[in-house]
Amino acid sequence: MMEPQDNIEEDDAAASASPPPRSLPRQRVSLQKSSVCSRSYFMVVMVFFHVYIINVIALLLYVHYNNGSNAITANRDFTSRDNNHKVTGPPDPQTPADSGFPRNMYLPRIEGIRVGHVQKVSLVPGKVHEMKTLSLKPLLFEIPEFLSEEECGVVVRLAQLKGLMESQVMVPEGQEELNQQLNLSPEEIFNFLDLNQDGQLQPHEILTHSRVRDGIWLTSENLKEIYDGLKVDQDGNGLLNLEEFKRLKSDAFQRFLLQRGVERSQLVRNSRHTWLYQGQGAHQVLQDLRKRVTSLTRLPSSLVELSEPLQVVRYEQGGHYHAHHDSGPVYPETACTHTRLAANTTSPFQTSCRYITVLFYLNNVEEGGETTFPVADNRTYEEASLIQNDVDLLDTRKHCDKGNLRVKPIKGTAVFWYNYLSDGRGWVGEQDEYSLHGGCVVTRGTKWVANNWINVDPDYQRQARYQQFVSQQQEQEELISELNSDQHIERHQDL
Repeated sequence: MMEPQDNIEEDDAAASASPPPRSLPRQRVSLQKSSVCSRSYFMVVMVFFHVYIINVIALLLYVHYNNGSNAITANRDFTSRDNNHKVTGPPDPQTPADSGFPRNMYLPRIEGIRVGHVQKVSLVPGKVHEMKTLSLKPLLFEIPEFLSEEECGVVVRLAQLKGLMESQVMVPEGQEELNQQLNLSPEEIFNFLDLNQDGQLQPHEILTHSRVRDGIWLTSENLKEIYDGLKVDQDGNGLLNLEEFKRLKSDAFQRFLLQRGVERSQLVRNSRHTWLYQGQGAHQVLQDLRKRVTSLTRLPSSLVELSEPLQVVRYEQGGHYHAHHDSGPVYPETACTHTRLAANTTSPFQTSCRYITVLFYLNNVEEGGETTFPVADNRTYEEASLIQNDVDLLDTRKHCDKGNLRVKPIKGTAVFWYNYLSDGRGWVGEQDEYSLHGGCVVTRGTKWVANNWINVDPDYQRQARYQQFVSQQQEQEELISELNSDQHIERHQDL
């Protein structure tokens, strides 16, 4: 009973013997101040943190609802998208809108993934099509059984009933007047033709220009014949310097060709064609085909509906179409044919502005008639390298087998490709030079094809004005139709 007491006394003695801790009160005071400062700092940080979070949430809500309203506006012209259909996304929402019409419409581009990649696409109810990537430059796809045998037959019969015309006149006229209108000097034309700027016009530089201008497929042998006939190549080296070129009139080739005579096989294009309307009131097969193209390309229906009618082409044995681009590059001084009236421009330079080409094979060709893409998936593209020595990659009568890619015509199959690149903001960019293509010569049988071209002006404002212009015209026509209908009813009631 005494041990605890003794222990206490010993502890008290030890406590009295040791000096009192002087730092203890200071430590407590210091601890209290630190706690208060920490708590205050924590409260300030939390306030700022909550304000920051609120601002972030507000910003996200603003962006969400703003994008949502834009998406609703843009999607009015779009068809529903298949989940398995690989399509690039919309443009960057931070892209500033051009003055005039805001950018509430964009052009989706289907991803090729890689050559040989197959995508499942739903184009008609109850059926799934397979779409195969044939090349990435240009972005080119193939869809077997796009049309049924019956549909192919209907399109061919409708074209025959409509009647076909020559796809190209023998020798176009008016080059002299066009040059006078442009007011180009011989020096300016020479520099334009001199692709490598070496001061001399080589055969391939002359041939490339004359084929586009005159529509005649000249060879190096033909060119030498013309030089000799016009006595323009004085030194006989096959090259033209500026002084020799000045001796030529702009229509000298045309005059020579008319005098000598031109055969159909010498034309850039040897075929017959017609156009079939696909709008309201057209044959149901034609309307269905246009709807299918809209679903395939995932483009706004308004763009497809305002594009060119369906072109149907027949190539007889020996028929061909030398390699070409469906649409040319668009510069500030160039006008698109389909928006020219709405743009109110008088530019002499026009191009078709065909953003997408959809080509349908309507029959099986016995032999030949492939669609060639001479430079598909090349690493580089140089116009001068298309004609080298005895090989002319543009010549589909002689050198179709030299091209990188050939598509065999199979009845019901469709192929489509982009003629332009993207501008990175969901609209049309520069021309895709790799989209060069042609129709190989039909060596046996007949070839029937059809084309749907989707016209889009690379200038967004011009395209928007054109669509508004057409919409206003349609509204006026509908109003006039309603007024006439009302007047007819009133007269009927009076009677």
